[in-house]
Amino acid sequence: MQAAGGILDTVRTVVMALLIAVLFRTLCFQPFWIPSGSMKDTLLVGDFLFVNKMAYGYSRYSCPMDLCPFSGRILARMPQRGDVVVFRHPINGEDYIKRLIGLPGDTVQMKDGLLYINGAPVEVEPAGTFTEAMLPQGPTGAMPRCRNVPVPRGGPCENDRFIETLPGGLRHDILNTEDDGFADNTQVFTVPPGEFFFMGDNRDNSEDSRFPQSQGGVGFVPFQYLIGRADRIVFSSAGRSLLDVWDWRWDRTLMAVR
Repeated sequence: MQAAGGILDTVRTVVMALLIAVLFRTLCFQPFWIPSGSMKDTLLVGDFLFVNKMAYGYSRYSCPMDLCPFSGRILARMPQRGDVVVFRHPINGEDYIKRLIGLPGDTVQMKDGLLYINGAPVEVEPAGTFTEAMLPQGPTGAMPRCRNVPVPRGGPCENDRFIETLPGGLRHDILNTEDDGFADNTQVFTVPPGEFFFMGDNRDNSEDSRFPQSQGGVGFVPFQYLIGRADRIVFSSAGRSLLDVWDWRWDRTLMAVR
């Protein structure tokens, strides 16, 4: 009987641990693996991070309705311009990660590759060159785009790097692959109430709010589709799998996302 009791205690402990883990993931933090290069060089393909689902209060997609019946209606804290945010695409249902550029009521436009917010150009300064190997990246094996084409396999793939300063003072890296790119000149976007405008830091390689949802882009994203804020990279792998320890980028372990 003592053996049976011990087994039952073990089962109860395991079940409780699993329930706590599920609740922790559901209510607090969600793991996210960077699948594409749209946020280089802030985030690299293979970065593994946890998304803070409590950053803005619970929305429709950061907490299931049966656990948070108020979700989708309460915005506890307004997202800040410059936050790196994970959100659910309003049309295709996939999870995306981009930088928050436009708040409700803002106007956003790209002119000659320069970002304008509320009619004023943001400050941009050169920051050298971002270089990576011309090799397949992540589970899809996608090759990076380079400014210095053609680049042989394994050769240095280069893109111009700049530091962009957003209104409010947040500074972050952006990359430029080509001048007069496909989204370097846009219309003026006016962000509707309760919605947000997102862009990738890898400006010539990001399907984001510059592209309408009718064309497969992100468009404006309502609050209820926000999942949470990316705060810190846990670890990073340059290989095809997170299990390829020999390909881990140890220098990115516990790196803050800015």
